[in-house]
Amino acid sequence: MPLKKVLQKRHIDMIAIGGIIGSSYFIGTGYVVNQMGPSACLAYALGGLITFLTMACFTELILAKKVEGSFINYAKTYISSAVGAAVGWCYFISWIVYVPSECIAGGILLHHFFPLISVPFYALFLGLLIACINLKAVKAFGEMEYILSIIKLSIIALFSIIGILIFFGLIGNQKEFIGTRYLGENGGFFAKGLFIFLSNLVIMISSFQGTEIIGITASESKNPEETVPRSLKQITWRLLYIYFIPTLIIVSIFPWQDASLKRSVFSEVLLKYGFSNIAQAFGVLIIAGSISCSSSGLYSTIRSLYSLSATNLAPKTIQKLSKSGVPINASLITIAFVLLVISLSFFIDPDSLYTNLLALTGFGGSICWITICFSQYYFRKKHNQCKQEKKPLIYKMPFYPSLTMTAIGLQIFALVVLYLSKDLRFSFYFGIPTFVLPFLIYKYYLKKKRPF
Repeated sequence: MPLKKVLQKRHIDMIAIGGIIGSSYFIGTGYVVNQMGPSACLAYALGGLITFLTMACFTELILAKKVEGSFINYAKTYISSAVGAAVGWCYFISWIVYVPSECIAGGILLHHFFPLISVPFYALFLGLLIACINLKAVKAFGEMEYILSIIKLSIIALFSIIGILIFFGLIGNQKEFIGTRYLGENGGFFAKGLFIFLSNLVIMISSFQGTEIIGITASESKNPEETVPRSLKQITWRLLYIYFIPTLIIVSIFPWQDASLKRSVFSEVLLKYGFSNIAQAFGVLIIAGSISCSSSGLYSTIRSLYSLSATNLAPKTIQKLSKSGVPINASLITIAFVLLVISLSFFIDPDSLYTNLLALTGFGGSICWITICFSQYYFRKKHNQCKQEKKPLIYKMPFYPSLTMTAIGLQIFALVVLYLSKDLRFSFYFGIPTFVLPFLIYKYYLKKKRPF
């Protein structure tokens, strides 16, 4: 049974944004700045370029071959069924650990304001809340995500305006022009060296993961020919607005070595310049960001499991829809796994669990994006070789195949450097089995048995 097409243009736009702005953005930016120094803003710009190239590949595929299953079906069709199975389960697992990390981050923030209740209980509450949101009708989910994403974009805009005024010495308790004081001191732009900059590139890419949701939502969009290209164009500018500009402001007015994971660096900047009330309000609004990103992530995870079933890579019973058009069995299975991971925070220090879960998501997301680019490469190659009369492509990846291969090369390079980094190597070791095992199981067992 096909998914209902009820999502509108504004829903698609905001769901894509909701997938990349959460607690990990507001808290994780502090880690990135501390690791890279002022060059963090350049890393976000490079991550934005990779994101645009990957999503451009995805847009061509979506508009040329609209299928339920999204990138999983494309990988199955244009690369191999085994790769489709591998990337589908790898992506599912990466989101299964990412959604709990967002809930735990939201729990940490709530505990800061209301310390009487422990972080695990807050995290579990947020997990149940986003589960209820996703079990509602798809249109209701779209409306909720639309409202929460507007809140997030608004507080980023507010921070950027305040930061620019601080930079020029117009407001704050230190009314003086800052200039390049923080950009040039303490080691310069590449404060910790070029290798540290490169080794954290995969974290930059993982920060943008969630934008592929525009493809997953296409099967529930009324008019994907219009909504998907429009979302692609807007994502480019929004990534600049969401990541590059705020990060550039932070490293321009705040000592990079003082940034950390202990508290949102955005709030730290506001406190430094005497805006304590705004900093407190900012912290509360970040919780809305956590709910939104967690909800978008859960939406994506449920649809990826549904896609595995739709492409005969998981049991057919997972495709069952509720009366309101929600993949009910896929939802219940996904929610159970998410709540199980969240429950680990009762036994493991929440701060430690949060950072480890966040690190584990990068590999799966990168593998997903690489297969999207390879799928587009092989699709276009087949399309160009077709001697029969062929239907013109609605959207074409610019400068094919050069930019397609550039996107692939940059992401493979990021994974190689991830392996070379001692501090981040664990996520590489964890990620390999999540791709290789489903590949081998499908290729040498399920493909012959065909149990589904």
